[in-house]
Amino acid sequence: MGLIVQKFGGTSVANIERIQNVAKRVKKTKEAGNDVVVVLSAMAGETNRLIELAKSIQKDPDPRELDVLLATGEQVSVALFSMAAKTLGLDAVSFLGYQIPIQTDPAHGKARIHEIPTEKLKKVLETGAIPVVAGFQGIDPDGDITTLGRGGSDTTAVAVAVALGADVCEIYTDVPGVFTTDPNICRLAKKINKISYEEMLELASLGAKVLEIRSVEFAMRYKMPIHVRSSFSDEPGTMVVEEDESMEKILVSAVTYSRNEARITISKVPDKPGIAARIFSPVTDANIVVDMIIQNTRAGDLTDLTFTVARSDYERAMDIVKQVAEEIGAERVAGDPHIAKVSIVGVGMKNHAGVAAKMFRILSEHGINILMISTSEIKISCVIDEKYTELAVRALHEGFGLDRDK
Repeated sequence: MGLIVQKFGGTSVANIERIQNVAKRVKKTKEAGNDVVVVLSAMAGETNRLIELAKSIQKDPDPRELDVLLATGEQVSVALFSMAAKTLGLDAVSFLGYQIPIQTDPAHGKARIHEIPTEKLKKVLETGAIPVVAGFQGIDPDGDITTLGRGGSDTTAVAVAVALGADVCEIYTDVPGVFTTDPNICRLAKKINKISYEEMLELASLGAKVLEIRSVEFAMRYKMPIHVRSSFSDEPGTMVVEEDESMEKILVSAVTYSRNEARITISKVPDKPGIAARIFSPVTDANIVVDMIIQNTRAGDLTDLTFTVARSDYERAMDIVKQVAEEIGAERVAGDPHIAKVSIVGVGMKNHAGVAAKMFRILSEHGINILMISTSEIKISCVIDEKYTELAVRALHEGFGLDRDK
């Protein structure tokens, strides 16, 4: 017996039949003697539909009004699920973000949760009923509806679990867990039974779409176990938990990749204090995230500066950097939007030497040139030509033995 928060994503509640199946799953958990809190996303495709509606009226939708519109997606889900639960003899009570209230900052479209009062949720739990919470949404200090950004329902679920002191937060998706790499690229990808918060955080930051990065940060900060599972089967998924000694025995846990990458190079930049700030400050002001940065010193007082941004930000970044280059007297700006980033992740890297050399050798043996490199304590990333992405993923997956049963 325990308190379990169960979050179901858009594909899990994509239609009435699936909503009814989710209700049956929740009933099983309840009948096993557990208290349950349910967090739901909007039905699959609904958020995109609402965004398109907004853009059909306003090319750049007003952020406040867009949040009001998008929040209706989860409102539909929680109401329909609560009805489905009642038909099974369960008592379910739906809550929108503002009704709890899930208190956030006022950053529309990317709000951060500040606090979740638990009085209403606990009162419902005490009656034996199931609170059903709309994910992805909250309310700011002025009483305006806010949304947490794509994948925000994961964050809602973990935050609710932390606030209530739940035993586990179960995240139900359309995949059975976290895999050693993308099964669509590598048919020998294996499901990982247990992974550390730190590894999952790296995978989320590198583009793995199983969990939203802020939900992992929340879970790691408050040591909330996450169980990533499929809503279409009863098999156990992947537990995301604190690192233990067994995890360190595995050199590399996963290989991941991102095609949402672009590279920008500024040639013959004056090599003097303050220049880097001149270049990157306007990029940051435009809310463009810079990932890798490499500086190559030329003869004399000049240097070349290369960095990567999300491909979706490439055109805006190029326009900004070209203007800055002209202001600081750089020679030219060149860009390449056809790159990809492949990465290996594993807490075992902390205590093993030669991992980077092995990665570089594997890529070299397959004729893949490395354009840029970045590392952390448990991650090594290489920028390569986009056309070699799938080859690189499969080669690294095999090279580090991830295709073998442990």
